Amino acid sequence: MVSFVCISQMKFDKEGNVTSFEKKKTELCQELSLQTRDLRFQHHTSLTARNNCIIIRMETLRAVVTPQCLLVLDFRGLGLERWLVLELAHQLASHTNPLPFEFRALEAILQHRVSALQARLNEVHPVILDTLESLVDPKLLSADRTKLHVLLQNSKSLSELETDIRVFKDSMLKILDEDEIIEELCLTKWTDPRVLEESSLGIDHAEEMELLLENYYMQAEELGNDTRELKGLIDDSESVIFINLDSHRNVMMRLNLQLTMGTFSLSLFGLMGVAFGMNLMSSFEEDPRVFWLVTGFMFLGSGLIWRRLLSFLGRHLEPTSPPPVAHAHTRTHAGNHRQTDYHFLLCAGQSRISITSRPAN
Repeated sequence: MVSFVCISQMKFDKEGNVTSFEKKKTELCQELSLQTRDLRFQHHTSLTARNNCIIIRMETLRAVVTPQCLLVLDFRGLGLERWLVLELAHQLASHTNPLPFEFRALEAILQHRVSALQARLNEVHPVILDTLESLVDPKLLSADRTKLHVLLQNSKSLSELETDIRVFKDSMLKILDEDEIIEELCLTKWTDPRVLEESSLGIDHAEEMELLLENYYMQAEELGNDTRELKGLIDDSESVIFINLDSHRNVMMRLNLQLTMGTFSLSLFGLMGVAFGMNLMSSFEEDPRVFWLVTGFMFLGSGLIWRRLLSFLGRHLEPTSPPPVAHAHTRTHAGNHRQTDYHFLLCAGQSRISITSRPAN
């Protein structure tokens, strides 16, 4: 069954000429002196050397590099045609790089992979920043569910990007840690006598290969740092959002408590009205001034009780001020004394520490 499996291929030679065709998998393995398992591409990102060939997989890109050509396998339907025809062929045909063909091919593929990771980061970065800026607004009484959904989707994309960057870095680091693998990646060194002569004269292709891989490893490291900083910003903004929402919730709870105290005060002195509303005879109903006297006493008493309760509430709910911090004097150095004052500023659910220094008198 394997002999009938055909693979679409795009072949690039040293001059940048491009040809596309289909070939059976077994015939391709025989032509390249490879085993069938070598072309299974089981790992998401891999870079291995087999029988004077470099077998590469970078996500959807599958390729085989030989000293004479570059074969891109199963390229149809992956959105790579534009890059393959317009950019890759031009890079491979460039004669500005004096190093052998496998260096140009490997550099073009690694550059494409890093550029793809950078493009994914550039896509989610402004969206996340705009969403966070709208969510951390201190005037916001409730979180917008639509924006939270957008933030969730972009956070998932950012996590997937961080995983892909880490896998790429691990594959590069695995090669950089093994000098034998780096030597095997220098294909022309073992087939071209002139390259062997250059190696004997001090032109080390293995060192050039190591520098090439290390360059793209460092670029991936910078992308990883940017991704981690963005995730840290999301976590910090999440804390600010919770602080803002808790602050507004506390205001509403305080208002509810104040209204409850007012209702209690009115209900307490409203018992007088209940007492006068009973169908019992007394001498007070004969005097027209008693109605206004009792009504005024009810409202005055209710107001005094409410004011007393609000005063009690203010004393027990106000945050305690932090204890004063003594001035810290640093050690004397070259006859100069410096004094540092620490001021703790508390504002709207967040704490800031400002440190000011001035020379001591």
